[in-house]
Amino acid sequence: MAAIVDRILSSDNPDLDLAAGRRSNGASNQPNRRNRQRSSPRPYGPPSESNGALSDAEGFPDDEVVGVRGTDRNRPRDPMQRQVPKVVDLVGEKVAEEFENFMENFIEDITLSGAPPSSAVTSDKYYIAQIHGLRIYNLSTLYVDFQHLMSLPNDTLANAIANDYYRYLPFLTRARHNLIAKHEPRYFKEHRQPASSSSQTGSSVTGNATSQAESMGGKTTNQQTDKLFTLAFYNLPLISRVRQLRTDSIGKLLSISGTVTRTSEVRPELYLATFICEACRNVIPNVEQTFRYTEPTQCPNATCGNRQGWRLDIRQSTFVDWQKVRIQENSSEIPTGSMPRTMDVILRGEIVDRAKAGEKCVFTGTLIVVPDVSQLGLPGVRPEATRDNRNTPRGAEAGGSGVTGLKALGVRDLTYRMAFLACMVTPDTSTPGQAANQQMNGQANNILASLNQTATLDAHDGGDQAQDAYLQSLTTAEIEDLKQMVHSDHIYSRLVNSLAPMVYGHEIVKKGLLLQLMGGVTKVTPEGMQLRGDINICIVGDPSTSKSQFLKYITSFLPRAVYTSGKASSAAGLTAAVVKDEETGEFTIEAGALMLADNGICAIDEFDKMDIQDQVAIHEAMEQQTISIAKAGIQATLNARTSILAAANPVGGRYNRKTTLRANINMSAPIMSRFDLFFVILDECNESVDRHLAEHI
Repeated sequence: MAAIVDRILSSDNPDLDLAAGRRSNGASNQPNRRNRQRSSPRPYGPPSESNGALSDAEGFPDDEVVGVRGTDRNRPRDPMQRQVPKVVDLVGEKVAEEFENFMENFIEDITLSGAPPSSAVTSDKYYIAQIHGLRIYNLSTLYVDFQHLMSLPNDTLANAIANDYYRYLPFLTRARHNLIAKHEPRYFKEHRQPASSSSQTGSSVTGNATSQAESMGGKTTNQQTDKLFTLAFYNLPLISRVRQLRTDSIGKLLSISGTVTRTSEVRPELYLATFICEACRNVIPNVEQTFRYTEPTQCPNATCGNRQGWRLDIRQSTFVDWQKVRIQENSSEIPTGSMPRTMDVILRGEIVDRAKAGEKCVFTGTLIVVPDVSQLGLPGVRPEATRDNRNTPRGAEAGGSGVTGLKALGVRDLTYRMAFLACMVTPDTSTPGQAANQQMNGQANNILASLNQTATLDAHDGGDQAQDAYLQSLTTAEIEDLKQMVHSDHIYSRLVNSLAPMVYGHEIVKKGLLLQLMGGVTKVTPEGMQLRGDINICIVGDPSTSKSQFLKYITSFLPRAVYTSGKASSAAGLTAAVVKDEETGEFTIEAGALMLADNGICAIDEFDKMDIQDQVAIHEAMEQQTISIAKAGIQATLNARTSILAAANPVGGRYNRKTTLRANINMSAPIMSRFDLFFVILDECNESVDRHLAEHI
């Protein structure tokens, strides 16, 4: 037996010598197999996944082990390149196939969409035309209407995506890559997607290093700024509340509605990292980051085995835009006696800066659990659980004193919290009491324009461009209704009567509110001085004359409106406050009510109850429409292009007709000069008026 082993180790063709040894000795197969395994000079390494599969021409699996372990000199000696059959998610492959067929063959009903724009229709297929639009607009996000998925005869695909969105996301990404490479091959080649197969198979970093290194040759030179093609869903049938989110919703496709309260700056996030081993200088490309700084587990070099010393190669890594948005429950959804709840929303890619502070938006994506979300934006931070050895007993106190107090319960070192990973942001145009609706309709040619993906409109441009952009986002039925409304008689009086219909009378006040909603025209003089076009209105009147009802109706009707009370508002709360950022520890500016109502209306009730010092703070905002701050080393001038609608009670409770307006209102002369319209509402004792009012109620 020893002679056979020596012949195997010294021969150039061990398979032939082994066969000769079998024939000469007449030994059975089992002892030879056992001896061959002992002849391997190194122990087995950890198993790893690769993109190859076993071949029948290479012999039995045991013979394959011998060849890899060094008996065959023509094969590589790298233990990481063993051919291990990869695990294939058959259900995921089926979902990818069905999703690709759906996007390639779906044709939308023209009667349900808007009128086609002036540009020629490139294809009657909805998503193929949208792929061509990606190249025209130089975009990378493909928008999928979930109502189209639900309209299929078989709802299996829609249910699979809705219930296991995070599981099937790599397969959906691959289907989208195949379509873009098929219909726009040049655009796809210019922005080649790096190693998209690594996330689909779920393979380990070390086992897939060779296949990823081979794909490095096809990458573009501008890898840091390559477009990563993403997928966005919208028009989901159900929109959830922030308070309803629980752990059973993790990984599902959801839509939530909320008001944006704070937005972070846009930072680059490390998406696919390329590491260099500090020991052997081996390059490991495309290490996918899982919500934290993720390094390779082990160097793929067999003679190295490095697990700790890594250097990030920034030039060969891929970065994406990243932004964190904090949303709060809508005011109409807060239960009685409860505080509004907040949630962090992670935005990536082209949807950053789509949500502004103060807007009511609908976010579509999935719920995720991340460790310490506040540390996500800091590069290189790895939140880990550490063992607390401060109170460890020594010597005879081996038993310890147990858990003392409630503070010692639970895992305190590494806390988890839920966050929302959004793939789509749309404005929520519903009013309180209505169901939230995204109202995203339109053909594939103009869906990019209706989603505000094209260039933003300048405030000083003409209205024709804004009008065309608005008309493209409407359906055919809505455009016909708009034409009929414009050409009808008495359009002005009809608009006035439709404003606050629950309030009886007060047509003059309603006309003023309608003009405030329409707004004036902002003008810039040849010298560069800007003249405001927004109208400021103050309503003064006796108690119980529906002053607050006007304010409540305007804030519920207008998408960007803020309601505050004078006594409960401070100067910093109305303009802006300087607070310390919880992530970086630096001082930042937090927007106040006037900044949140930019390009909208700020309604201030009980204006006469405000302190004089707080009224002085809004002098600049009412006339110059800016807010200047010089605090804590921050000098900034912020925009506050808002109209102010104020309601005030007269001095002494009731309006005195024998004196002037100035004597009836507790306001200074500068603040009165900044209001364009004053409305005085009197509670007259008239029997006929009271009877009509009671009948109206």
